[in-house]
Amino acid sequence: MSAVNKQLPTWFSDSVLTWYDNNGRKHLPWQQDVTPYKVWVSEIMLQQTQVTTVIPYFERFMSLFPTVTDLANAKQDDVLHLWTGLGYYARARNLHKAAQIIATEYKGQFPTEFEQVIALPGIGRSTAGAVLSLSLGQHHPILDGNVKRVLTRFMAVEGWPGVKTVENQLWQIAEQFSPVKRIDNFNQVMMDLGAIVCTRSKPKCEQCPVSSKCQALALERTTDFPYSKPKKDKPIKFVYMLLLVAPDNVNKTGKQVYMYQRPQTGIWGGLYSYPEFEELSQLEQYFQQQSLAMSVDELDFNEDLLFRHTFSHYHLDIQPVVVSVATKPNVINDSNDIWYSLANEDVEIEQETSKIGKSAVTEKLLNVLKAGAY
Repeated sequence: MSAVNKQLPTWFSDSVLTWYDNNGRKHLPWQQDVTPYKVWVSEIMLQQTQVTTVIPYFERFMSLFPTVTDLANAKQDDVLHLWTGLGYYARARNLHKAAQIIATEYKGQFPTEFEQVIALPGIGRSTAGAVLSLSLGQHHPILDGNVKRVLTRFMAVEGWPGVKTVENQLWQIAEQFSPVKRIDNFNQVMMDLGAIVCTRSKPKCEQCPVSSKCQALALERTTDFPYSKPKKDKPIKFVYMLLLVAPDNVNKTGKQVYMYQRPQTGIWGGLYSYPEFEELSQLEQYFQQQSLAMSVDELDFNEDLLFRHTFSHYHLDIQPVVVSVATKPNVINDSNDIWYSLANEDVEIEQETSKIGKSAVTEKLLNVLKAGAY
């Protein structure tokens, strides 16, 4: 990467702001009646997720939790239920925790000091800068994935951005290029360019307002930047997932399936799921603990239901095991355990009806049960 000349940052910001005035996104839901709370929720949802996917989630979220205090007072299950299918559920848990901190320590008013915002759970430097610049016009650079791609290509920054030295280099460029005026529009257009023009594959360089001085384009190496993360083979794990189905003899709503709430930390933290077993001997032991009169030798494993779910750091091969029983086992009575109706979305938890958070895997297998495809 060559040194930045003094005129380049001004030329760059003027060029992209002109493009923003003519082509930038100005009608997204979180851009209307802008508040720090709205921008914060949208920024968290947009992490690792595309705008078109986020919009309906954001609108549902805002209709139920229009203020920070509403979010803080909500049950975690209700928050996770709204997040179901959006993935990366730690985002939702941190959002909820941060809202409770804001409600308690800041009387429900979103903090306006950078150090206060970055101290909240789930908020890093770029997200804090985005919230304060987009909602309040405070001068903070941002460096999300889209911005990294634009700057990396424009300046031909060598190395994977996940390396601290490369990331620091990009932060320095972001600071140099961020204009004093219209920082809110500048940060928005940088995200727009990365999402619409300077895309991962097949970038639309002919539409880019700064292509005439883009170093990657001049080198005919646009797709080389940013450098990819060094590849590492993902390990493969395997689990049997027990779908224990029983009739609902109380409410007479048909069949129900047993679920439990996972620990708050780890994969699918706080979400409802089905019991998992790495080995058949563990499943056999579970049957004995729950006084279920059956053995794994009697089970008919439907290998057509076997599927793979991929996380960021490993593959999980899941073999569903559907077991139907005439009556619910008496042993299962933990307060975090539920019997989920296959007839509707109602869940009986201590005689109350509530919504729950479910992972994409839980939803997928729930649909298998509802369709009787087992």
